[in-house]
This record gives sequence, C-alpha cells and structure tokens, in this order.
Amino acid sequence: MKKMRPGFALAAGGSLLAMHGALAMTPPASIDIDGGPLGQLEFSGGADGYFYAQSGTSGRGEAGNSAVGDKTTGANLGNALFKLQKTTGTLQFTLEIGPQGGAPFLGVVPAKGSITVYRASPIYLGYITISPPGSPVTLSVGQLNSLEGYESGEDWNNPNLFTSALLYVENGQNVGVSATYTHGPLAATVQFGDGWDTRVFNFLQALVSYSFDSNNVLSLYYGGELGRTGLNAQTYNQSTVAGYGAYLVNSQTFGAYYIYTNGNLNLIPEVQYVYAKPDQAIGIEKYTSTFGAAVFGDYTFGSSPYSLGGMAEYFTSTGAGHWFIAPHAEGFGLSLTPTWQYKDLFVRASVGYMHLLNKGTFSPDDGNVAWGTDGRSANLFQSGLEAGITF
Repeated sequence: MKKMRPGFALAAGGSLLAMHGALAMTPPASIDIDGGPLGQLEFSGGADGYFYAQSGTSGRGEAGNSAVGDKTTGANLGNALFKLQKTTGTLQFTLEIGPQGGAPFLGVVPAKGSITVYRASPIYLGYITISPPGSPVTLSVGQLNSLEGYESGEDWNNPNLFTSALLYVENGQNVGVSATYTHGPLAATVQFGDGWDTRVFNFLQALVSYSFDSNNVLSLYYGGELGRTGLNAQTYNQSTVAGYGAYLVNSQTFGAYYIYTNGNLNLIPEVQYVYAKPDQAIGIEKYTSTFGAAVFGDYTFGSSPYSLGGMAEYFTSTGAGHWFIAPHAEGFGLSLTPTWQYKDLFVRASVGYMHLLNKGTFSPDDGNVAWGTDGRSANLFQSGLEAGITF
C-alpha cells in the first residue's frame, strides 16, 4: 500500500466555511484577543487522540501483507491545532500550526498526527487575505486549504471518526493564491498553486456553492493539473511523485455534494470522479480512474449532549492506478459514530465495516494488498474511541 496521505480541510482560506453549515459537533466560540495595532484577533483550536482496534491485520510483524498493517490495537494522536486569526478590516490573516494527521481512513492503516506532513510544517494553514470594504471579492495568498470534497482534515468537523475513500484521493493543502467572490446565496473560489504540496505551480482548483435556503446548499468542486508534475518532484514531505503515485498527482478531479439540514438532522450526499490520462513520460501507460459516492449524516438528540454520525460509501476503479486498496478494487463501507459533547470536551466511539466486491489486482511486492495475513481477505472491521477538546 502506498504511504498514507494526510487529511484535509473544507474550503480555501476559510472564506467558504460558512457554506459548509453542517458540522458534526458544535464548536465553542473562539477566544477574543486585543491585538493592539493589529486590531481584534480570534484564538481557537482543538486537540484529540484515539484508541483503535481492527481485524484483517497481517500479523507476525509483516506490515506489508495487509492494508491496515500488523497492529490489531493501538493509539494515535489525531490533531493538535492552534489557530490565530484576524477576520476584520482590509488586511486579514490566518495562522494555524501544530501536529495533524487528519482522521483515520476506513480500510487502511490508522493515521498518526505529525508536524512534518507538509513542506511548510508545522504550519497547517498560513495566509494573508485582502478584503476591500464593500467588495464582493477577496484575495488570499499563502498555505491554503484544499477546495476538494466535503470531509475535513480537522476531524472534529466530520460526522465520523473514520473517513472515506473519496477523501483519500483528494489533493491537500496548497501554497498558492485564491480569489473568492460572494453575492447573495452564491460563493465561488478559484485557487492556483502547487497541488499535492509539490512546489510545482501548475494546479487549479475551483469551488462553487449555492444556498437555496438555510437548509439546502449545493457545492461543485474541481481540482486538476494544468501541465505535468514530474516523477522527481517531492510531495508532502513524504516521497517523490514516483513513489507517491504519478496518476494521483497528475489527476483531474470532479465532484459535488449537497448539504441538507432539517432541524437536528444533517444529510450530505457526495459523488466524485477522478482520472489520469496516459502519459508515457511519467509512466502512466493507460487511462486510469476512480469513482466514489458517499452519504454522510449526523443527528443530534434534542438538547442533549448526544449525537449520532454515520457514513455509507462505495468506490471502484479502472486501470492500473492504485487509487484505494489496490488497482481495480471495488467495495463499500459503513460507519457509525455516537458522540458525547459537553461544552469544549467530546468523546466518541466509532465502528466501521468494509467489504470488497472486487479485491483488485494483488501483488504484495508492489504494495497492492487487501487485508489478512495473506493480503487477500475481502472483509474488514475497524473501531475507535476518540476523546478531544475544541475551543
């Protein structure tokens, strides 16, 4: 299996965060700080960790024989992120630092928080925004959030502890520039930067969201290379493009999600299609693609501190690309996450199941494996117990 990709946040520069009104938990108000000549500042953050247990491990220390490794139980730091913002005036900024690992993906090795994920580490976000008075357009430059997908790298924003195969194939934070236009119910952001944290500036993203009313929001997103990122470019402080996957870094992504809110219920269906065209120069011999669809949801039980999150997902792929689990893999996953939250504190338990309808093309020497001691099991159970604090 290829190395774990990091998890990512919702919208570029935070400027569209209001369009993603459905969050798994209610975040407390940020702490106001008198910044003197800088004006009013806001300080916020969160930290969490989790214990996990899983079936389908390889055992006997042979981590390469299973996509979930060789540990049946373990504990990981999730995120410990601290954010300082100035959100008023013409010149604004956001700085967010700390170890982060996103959230664990259902079906692969549980993620660990780290301060070396990005090449700008320990900076997770760091950008300046110019917001002219009365203008519908704002400009941001620096280390920005990805525009792709609904799920967040700040895992307390997600309905579940475990995240989907859709997030797994999305680009993450970028160094670049973005422009956001807002007019009534419409918000649109275009971003140009170094997709996949490569410092090769040829990656374009776009996100358009429309609020039909306070309970219905449609978002369309795109991310893709405008040229070619070569095999020797570095990505995510982890490896070269050759080691990470040239088809991933040189892909084109199209997707959409719809946020529906009805009282204490949130439902978010999402669809996504990603492909890479043949390119002999970087070893992509034939067209390869992946399709994913998921429904996320959470329900709060009245005014109680309890809520229930859920996810159902489906994924499939064509061609030689190792998009998720193995080339040609097809499967579905289910996850449930009951949550208890009291003010700044939260605890949630999560259980997930994944089944492969097609186990794909297996070659343990190339890292293409499913689960179990021989890498050929089609079924997996994962569970986790998470605790954290947000402020």
